Amino acid sequence: MNEYASLADDHFININLNTEMPLPNSRETVLDFFGRVQKAYPAMRNFYTRETGDFVLEEDKDQPNYRWMCLEPRRICSGYVNPPNAEAALEQHRLALELAPYMLSVSPLDCEALDYLVGFDFVYRGNHDELVAEALGLGSAMEGLLEIPGAKPLNFEPSLTISLDDSCRRQARLMVETRTNAYQVRRNEFPEDSISVYFTVRQYGSLAHGSSFVGTLDELRQTSEELLATHVVEQVLRPLAQAIATK
Repeated sequence: MNEYASLADDHFININLNTEMPLPNSRETVLDFFGRVQKAYPAMRNFYTRETGDFVLEEDKDQPNYRWMCLEPRRICSGYVNPPNAEAALEQHRLALELAPYMLSVSPLDCEALDYLVGFDFVYRGNHDELVAEALGLGSAMEGLLEIPGAKPLNFEPSLTISLDDSCRRQARLMVETRTNAYQVRRNEFPEDSISVYFTVRQYGSLAHGSSFVGTLDELRQTSEELLATHVVEQVLRPLAQAIATK
């Protein structure tokens, strides 16, 4: 059972491996890499190239849950939307990191940053910024601004990054993204759209000698789960869900 499934309308678990040097992009290399991924996950059969030159392999996106993977010029991305459990997503992400060294010539020395991201989407038809301010609070320093006659929030996307060690090479970031604009507030007409909460644990820089991408990912995952349980679920996710439920 996925402990995150009940917290939001949709959730996803992604990783990003940012490299210092450009990734190989020859036809043979790219197709061999994605062919190996498809061998493990046969339902990932939709392959295409974006206008930016990114290569994407994904499952059908009209399903309630689906996998995807992407090769950008200097980044390897892997994601799973609504996975049945975190381990299912980690299995896919570990495969990408295991293939990277010998199929894409990426070494731990070439690591600019490795991200483990857990995201949550809350569908809401209304002023996203107003709801986030109501659910999470503005803090005493800014609350007075909303007491100005006629004032309405137009952009409130709280974000905080913290260091997790003395070197600041391991960090955690919490970010809320809203999708309401001034035109919608002016007309008081709001489409049904998602408020997103992203929680990322990131390792910066080349990995230590003897370290591996997979081992580092497992560390980031453990840290993420601990911080989500103690500082995010009850403090951010449930208040947002409760605020939406009362509207």
